[in-house]
Amino acid sequence: MFRRRRREQPEPVAEQEPAAPMRESGPWDADEPHPDHDRIDLGGLRLPHNPDFDVRLASMGDQHVGVVVIYEESTLQLQALAAPRSSGLWDEVKTKIRAQAKDLEEREGPFGTELVGEIKADGGVRPARYLGIDGPRWFLLVVISGKGTHDEAVSGAFVEFIKDVVVVRGDEPMAREEPIPLRRPNEKASDRPEDRPGFNPFKRGPEISEIR
Repeated sequence: MFRRRRREQPEPVAEQEPAAPMRESGPWDADEPHPDHDRIDLGGLRLPHNPDFDVRLASMGDQHVGVVVIYEESTLQLQALAAPRSSGLWDEVKTKIRAQAKDLEEREGPFGTELVGEIKADGGVRPARYLGIDGPRWFLLVVISGKGTHDEAVSGAFVEFIKDVVVVRGDEPMAREEPIPLRRPNEKASDRPEDRPGFNPFKRGPEISEIR
């Protein structure tokens, strides 16, 4: 004689808490555990809110290719580029920058080696700091100009901002050094064109779309 087995009640599934970050600070990859708080969503970049910063998209043609942050007469430029899975881009990009600005010197900064000095741009000379951060299949190029190159208070504010940036690389195939697409907040992502403009670290693109 066979008896029906009592149907076992499924055990309730406990809600999983977000994994704790494995590093003390970013820039973060969107797929790794990172602090979960409200950020400005620009598609390829998610930026922390700072009421003292004016955040603007920089464009070349009809494409958003970077971000310009203005604070205390200084600017912070950010651009995320696609990178190979097997290696980073900073060593290569440093060589290209120094080929155009031979007076820049290497020094150690909060994110590793950076280039510091004066460059010729827009018909004049301005102080600049170049920082490069290699992530998983992405590279974040950072350019600081103005007081932020030497003023500790301004520089420190920029560094804290960079440490909370999230890079959203995505899974789609991208060419080496291709800018990761950006968009205005709440704007739908458009189809990616075949030829996306490159990024010139010595020239600021038009500053548009103040986000703040």
